[in-house]
Amino acid sequence: MKILITGITGLLGSYLAKELVTMGELHGLSRKGSGQHLLKDISHLIHWHEGDINDYQSLEDAFEGMDLIVHAAGLVSYNPGDKGKLIEVNVGGTANVVNVMLQKGIKDLLHISSVAALGRVPGISVVDENHKWVTSSLNSPYGISKYLGELEVWRGIQEGLRAMIFNPSVLLGRMKDRRSSTAIYDYVLQGNKFYPLGNVNYLDIRDACKMILLLYQKGRWNERFILNRESMAYKDFFGLMASAFDKPPPNKALPGILVDLAVISSRVLNTFNRSFMPLNRQIAHNAQQKITFDNKKVRKLIDFEFIPLESTFAWAVGNSI
Repeated sequence: MKILITGITGLLGSYLAKELVTMGELHGLSRKGSGQHLLKDISHLIHWHEGDINDYQSLEDAFEGMDLIVHAAGLVSYNPGDKGKLIEVNVGGTANVVNVMLQKGIKDLLHISSVAALGRVPGISVVDENHKWVTSSLNSPYGISKYLGELEVWRGIQEGLRAMIFNPSVLLGRMKDRRSSTAIYDYVLQGNKFYPLGNVNYLDIRDACKMILLLYQKGRWNERFILNRESMAYKDFFGLMASAFDKPPPNKALPGILVDLAVISSRVLNTFNRSFMPLNRQIAHNAQQKITFDNKKVRKLIDFEFIPLESTFAWAVGNSI
């Protein structure tokens, strides 16, 4: 079997490649100049294709002869100024992937999305795979772009593709991976004192990749799957992180009444680290929300034991293998 991963040099793409490398002939789509340090142990086993999901011809060349496409490429940004780029990459790029697969007669697609694509609605605290997208002020431009990208996948299914859609929550890798989701560690490392009143949904990157492989082997096509360990209060999450990193934990709650002031006066209050969540009103208010992305469906399908969060943090900081 020939497998191609878009976004193979990214965080999830690189870890997933290590799970799939023994399943067949592994191919990777990489933009010119993309670093391959996350794949240094298996780089020699990958057939490399230079290209971009927004370059249709490069996809035509790379997809030739493939049996399975894993679409993990995408743009993650919470900067309001990136709305156009998010649509271009996460929607237009996904449409290109789907169209080239249909053109080449490639049937099987594993699409890596995000829980952000499920959307948030005021007053709803539990979201599962049956949740319907509703326009809401809580939905970020990133979430909107991932939702619209998923619509391209569902269109492809109607036109003959078989696909699985995976919606991971915050993915926890190693600090030295230095990818967007690992920037959450900087919040504690830089000594921030405030914690939001909401919850964080998270998953060890290694667990995410093992779950994707197990679900793929189940053959449950044309379905979506939430990939999430649990929902935890930011206070407790940052407390465990601080203990593993030997840093003082954030110990002051940020009441909702101060959120807008924090947005205006973030430098004075030092409330949020911009590398973790760029400070705008929507992001700040979302961090105050208590929401759970329900993983019951996946847990019923696969017998899975999650890595304890304490072990994830120890591994992330380099205190364990």
